[in-house]
Amino acid sequence: MHTKPVSVSIVSWLFIAAGALAFIFHLPHSLAAPGGGAGVEAVEILAIVAGVFMLRGQDWARWLALAWMGFHVAISARGELPRLAAHAVIFAAIAWILWRPAAGRYFRGRRGDAGAGAP
Repeated sequence: MHTKPVSVSIVSWLFIAAGALAFIFHLPHSLAAPGGGAGVEAVEILAIVAGVFMLRGQDWARWLALAWMGFHVAISARGELPRLAAHAVIFAAIAWILWRPAAGRYFRGRRGDAGAGAP
């Protein structure tokens, strides 16, 4: 088993915190919205899921985290350029951190944990 890089822990906890804070922040508006705002809240839950499972070394979770951030880049493209630029820089930083060799070893080292006798 490979040791979890500190950078992966930081990104994971940031996803958990961002998802939880955004969920709480958007909840009153989602509850008041006609038809509810379940979609917005589901997106925030995905950030929490990505963070938790990255801490557990699940490779799919880093893909989910990158997709989540990519979604934010895409929706910010409809708005102001500074917001788009900020999201793009954050996306690039997360991708760089999660695909560095040490992170790759950590996530690959956890793939076989689910099955008995897996290499």
